[in-house]
Amino acid sequence: MEAIILSAQQYKELVNRLDVLNKKLEEKQKSPNDTFLDNQEFLQLMNISKRTAQSWRDEGKVSFSQIGSKIYYRMSDVQKLLDKNYKQAFSSKKRNY
Repeated sequence: MEAIILSAQQYKELVNRLDVLNKKLEEKQKSPNDTFLDNQEFLQLMNISKRTAQSWRDEGKVSFSQIGSKIYYRMSDVQKLLDKNYKQAFSSKKRNY
């Protein structure tokens, strides 16, 4: 094994870089429930039109936040919408005729 010698300054820089990378990784690993989607991302994720999204908001199917004209959806609310409309698969019994 080869030994590498670092000066105190180089060591501090290396540790600082590792701290920055660690913080970035922690941010990426945040729970998806803490994530917000803007309206465009929501439309793409759900593959729906603006009008459908508006209807869902009006009908109270999905919660949202609005700041000015900008609309945001919490990922946990999108998950609730999908869970609420989840349909269990039918049992596949073979019929004998």
